[in-house]
Amino acid sequence: MKITITKNEHEFDITAAWRIIAQMLEKANAVIGLSTGQTTIGMHGIVSKIHAQYPFDVSKITLFNVDELTNLPREYSGSCYTMIKNQLAGPLGIPEENFIMPPTLSDDFESECVLFEKRLAERGGADLQMLGIGLNGHIGINQPGTPFESETWVSPMDPDFEARVRRETQVPPHIVLGGLTRGIKNIMHTRKLILIAKGSNKADIIEQAILGPVTTDIPASVVQLHPNCEILLDADAAAKIIGKIKAN
Repeated sequence: MKITITKNEHEFDITAAWRIIAQMLEKANAVIGLSTGQTTIGMHGIVSKIHAQYPFDVSKITLFNVDELTNLPREYSGSCYTMIKNQLAGPLGIPEENFIMPPTLSDDFESECVLFEKRLAERGGADLQMLGIGLNGHIGINQPGTPFESETWVSPMDPDFEARVRRETQVPPHIVLGGLTRGIKNIMHTRKLILIAKGSNKADIIEQAILGPVTTDIPASVVQLHPNCEILLDADAAAKIIGKIKAN
């Protein structure tokens, strides 16, 4: 693993943004996986700003998100489709056919999982995945206990996150919420992974995921086994591993 520690959050956002731009410039038809949440808003904004100031061709770039919420309207502001559309795909002018996302509503999510992977495979598979990490070590929506051989599926949400989504959407209790997520096996088949984290609240889980044993109790720990993985952190997220590792 390559470990990169930035001085602060702003430097983290700039560094992460340039990792995405570099992949776009290196391969004109790159297939790039993204993640949503507070960790990625800043980096997506910087990518969009740089592209607006110094336009480069993204007409053949494919974007997708590692996961998507299920049984909610796509128009919900917290849907991954809406967030990536507003933060990156829209500002860059990525053609809709090059924005690969599963639907949020379906009568057959099992088939949607297969179709999602099929569409990515048809484009040669994922070149880069910007991969967030949850406070409990989840990647995508693969919660602790998910087998490493899991393939794209619909996972239960974290209970706290589900409670927040229900408050925001007023979805009735009888509707089962979840997340269609690339499985850990699918994620690990990505040519390059960049595990990203910033903020002091991620320091404990980063230490466990990067320096602890590889275990399904902490799904993110599996990235230790990936042949082309970078761990990109700001100083706060790296607080528990500084001095224990050799960083760039």
